[in-house]
Parts: sequence; C-alpha cells; structure tokens
Amino acid sequence: MDYRLEHDSMGEVRVPADRYWGAQTQRSVEHFPIGVGIETMPKEIIHAFGILKKAAALANRELVPEAMTQEKCEAIVRAAEEILRGELAGHFPLVVWQTGSGTQSNMNVNEVIAGRANETAGKTLLHPNDDVNRSQSSNDTFPTAMHVAAVLSVKEQLLPAVQGLIDTLKKLEEENKGLIKSGRTHLQDAVPIAFSQEISGWRSSLEKDAELIGKAVTPLLSLALGGTAVGTGLNAPEGFAEKAAEKVAEITGYDFVTAENKFHALTSKDEMVFAHGALKALAADLMKIAGDVRWLASGPRNGLREIMIPENEPGSSIMPGKVNPTQCEQVTMVAVQVMGNDTAIGIAASQGHFELNVFMPVIAYNFLQSARLLSESARAFDRFCAQGIRANTEKMKEDVERSLMLVTALNPHIGYEKAAEVAKLAFREDISLKEACLRLELLTAEEFEEIVRPENMV
Repeated sequence: MDYRLEHDSMGEVRVPADRYWGAQTQRSVEHFPIGVGIETMPKEIIHAFGILKKAAALANRELVPEAMTQEKCEAIVRAAEEILRGELAGHFPLVVWQTGSGTQSNMNVNEVIAGRANETAGKTLLHPNDDVNRSQSSNDTFPTAMHVAAVLSVKEQLLPAVQGLIDTLKKLEEENKGLIKSGRTHLQDAVPIAFSQEISGWRSSLEKDAELIGKAVTPLLSLALGGTAVGTGLNAPEGFAEKAAEKVAEITGYDFVTAENKFHALTSKDEMVFAHGALKALAADLMKIAGDVRWLASGPRNGLREIMIPENEPGSSIMPGKVNPTQCEQVTMVAVQVMGNDTAIGIAASQGHFELNVFMPVIAYNFLQSARLLSESARAFDRFCAQGIRANTEKMKEDVERSLMLVTALNPHIGYEKAAEVAKLAFREDISLKEACLRLELLTAEEFEEIVRPENMV
C-alpha cells in the first residue's frame, strides 16, 4: 500500500495515499482497533455531519466573510454534498469505541472535507481545523449530529415503516368484521371478541406508538451547535448558533432550532433518553403483537390454530414439513435488542460529568441501531407475515362454541355463583354449558339459547 505523510499538532503520521483523511483520523485508526469493520460510526452520523458542516460553512460565510471566503465556502459545501450523496463513504473508517466526545469522528469529517476540497482545487485551500471546523468544537458538533441523525432516522425511516404496518392491519381489520372468536385473558379462555376488535387493538397500539414517537423527537430539534467547547460559544461569532440551526433546518426541511441553553445541550442527553423511551414503547407493542400472532398461529394440529400465516421457509433441519413463525421471532428478538439499547442509553446519559457527556458515540450507536432495526423489522413483518394473515373461521367458530366463558352471559339471569356452578359442571363432565344448565334445572333450552348468543357478547 502506498502512503503519504500527514501532520497534526503532535507530529507526522503515515496515511494511506488513496484516503482523504489526515493525521488525526489515522491516529484513531491505530489506537482504537475495537470492532473494526463491524461497529464503525453509523453512516447516519456521518450523513448528519455532512449536513452540519455545510450549514456551518454557510453561516460562517454570512457572519465572517473575511475568514470564510466564497471560494472556501463553496469548496466545503461541495465536499459536504458529496458526503450526503454517499460518494465518500469509504473515507470514514472510525469505530464507535473511541473518545466519548466523538472528537475523532468530527476530525475525520473535517479532514475528509479538507482533503477532498484541496484535491479538487489543486492547492491547499482548506485547513480541517481552521476552516472546516470554524466556529465549532467536537463538543457541540457531535451532539448536533446525533440529534440530526436521530430525527432523520425516525422521521424518514421508522415512522413510515410503522405506518405501513398500520395500513396492513386496517385492511385486515376490515376483512374480518363480524367474525367472532374466543377472547383470552391470563392465557385462559375469556368471553368472545370479534377478530376485527382484536386486530384493532394491535393497530391502535401502533398508532399510539407513532404518535408518542412523533412527540418524543420534538426536543431533538434543539441543536447544541454554537456552544463550542463548554457551552460558552467561545470562538464562534455572535449569531452563529441561530444562523447555523437555521441553515440545518433549510437543508433538512425540519424545524431545527438552536438549543436555549448550550451548557445543558453539551452535558445532558435527556432528549435522547426520552426519545428512545418512545422507541422502547414501540418495541414492547411489537413484541406483544408478534407474540399474539405466534400463539394464534400455533399448531398446525396441536395448537390454537385460529389463524394461518405465510409459510416462508422450512422450519427444521430434522422434522420434515415443519414451518415456524420466523417473522414473529425476528420481531421479538429485535424488541429485546431495543430494550437492551434503552438500558445502555440510560446509563450512558447519566454520565454527563461537569460540562460534557463523554458517552455520546455509544448513545448515538444504540439509538440509531434501535431506529434502524425497528424500521427494518416492521417492514419485514408487514411484508412477510401480516399481509398474509388469514383467519381459520371454522376453528374460531369451534372454539367459541366450546368456550366455558360464554357462561358469563348468564350472570344477570341466574347470578354469578350459579353461573360458576354451571361452568364447573360442564368442565368436569366434559359437556356443553347448555346441558349443564339443564341438568341443574336453572333454565330451559329455549331460555339458554336466547340468552347465550356470542354475537351479542362483543
């Protein structure tokens, strides 16, 4: 491999000749060989850095034109836009497990923008610190990138995926109106319910989750940019925080604003904790829905067998013909991972010592992993399971007719205790509720049939 010599304030470093990064990035490559190629800084963070570097250059151009010349500003913007288009993806090698402020990833972006712009200009036009990082610090850029990445991932990936699943459940709900089945509580038989009502519970849960997530990302629209090193805004021109946030809003189309208190913005990660809590709520509901589907589809002969789900792949390497509810299983595993991520984020956010939290890369990594996994999981579950759910109407009818909890309809007519006596006799003797009622001489056959009508119990 060919190398070139780059230098920083600590001296010279050999850097691969075909990479745009510089000495500080290379030092991180060499000093943090942890999760290389597996746990690299999320691409969403790099994308967000591209947005904020473009925004900062444009803000500096308006506020300090003598330092941020038109030529320099245009060069930064061009390189940042290449990052946004994914054209420089191979130039961001750093891992999550680095400095807790994300300084090295901030410098990675600064060096790549400078390197790419200088190559294009055919001269040394930009310095990574003096020009690309002008009016900024890693301490305010990384939390800004984290917020921008979180908002974009939720708004543009997660919420559309959830809405797709909601739409599928709406169709399924409509298709199954009027179909009566046995309800269940405590994994025991309960009074009847319409299958459409059961589906409406799933659908409504996801709608509520989407609403909560939408509200929870609102605080993430506040950006730390402009606080620089410790929140005082040292070395940033007056008005930079507001102008830079305005530019981020223009670039993204979302209502980003400057954080009211930069000391809070640098040291507290409460907005990330709050927003991820809403993601955890979604994970909990997806876990419940997938669990219900898995139970209802259990069988094919010795389970509940009330619904059929798509048969996507063989389920066993030894049992021929076995098919498993694998989409339900991927959803529940993703939910577990998201719940674990929530714990990691909460602990990391509690470590904001003095003027800076130094657990930001792991917070960003876990948040963005949760958003991505939930998005992809919901889409896969929708496409490969939910859209193919079909009711086993005969089995549902059979279960309703055999359900002892139909006895609940008798309460107003013979009282709770006598109704319980009917249910216990029917179960003990393996006879119908009607027969038990007749044996106990509590009602006539005609009276029983008039009272116990499942379709009137939903």
